[in-house]
Amino acid sequence: MDIGIFGIYNDLGPVAAGAFLFWGIFSITLHELAHGWAALSQGDDTPRIYGRLTMNPVVHMGWMSLTLLVVTGIAWGMMPTDPGKYRWGRRGRIVVSGAGPMMNVLLWALCWGGLGLVLAPYLDDASGVVGAFRRLPDGNARQLAIFLFIGGNLNGMLALFNMLPLPPFDGASVLAGFSRTYYRWMHNPQIANAGVFIVIVAMVSGVGGVLAEFASSVGLHLSAWTAQLPR
Repeated sequence: MDIGIFGIYNDLGPVAAGAFLFWGIFSITLHELAHGWAALSQGDDTPRIYGRLTMNPVVHMGWMSLTLLVVTGIAWGMMPTDPGKYRWGRRGRIVVSGAGPMMNVLLWALCWGGLGLVLAPYLDDASGVVGAFRRLPDGNARQLAIFLFIGGNLNGMLALFNMLPLPPFDGASVLAGFSRTYYRWMHNPQIANAGVFIVIVAMVSGVGGVLAEFASSVGLHLSAWTAQLPR
């Protein structure tokens, strides 16, 4: 069974495969940059010192992550920051850690909203957004719709996946900013060492698919609302 970008190519075609590759790289890069920009706003210049304020995806993801994105569809990024420099101390984690997922939420909204505008001429009350998508003729509009659909799905999943309240996901740091008890628990050496195991379990358990389905369901409603806006 083909997986990664090859599976997408075989199942959905070259446009979808190209869209997945673009959005995977672009979304993770902006996710990490959002962490860096938020860190700077908190008085932490670590991202600038390490030369991480760049759109170069190799800097944020590395060649291994980029290769696995193609082969398996799984990728990650990193942004070095120093919580000890945060202007708001422990609560600065809420701003810095939450900035990455919020960037994905913004991209999610732009993609689904844009999809609604593309589908608006083909929308009717009976079949809704899904029916409008099926009625799209082959051509630039259909390719753009596929591009936005892939971007909306991927960014919705990334936003929710990264907000899981388990280390090393961003959600754990956000929750630690609110709760001293959780902050101490998250910094327990045994919990910290289990981070890689937690990531693997989260990826193979199917939770990503459940989160993506939820984000897509909400996205379809956003597209339907956008398609009906007066123009």
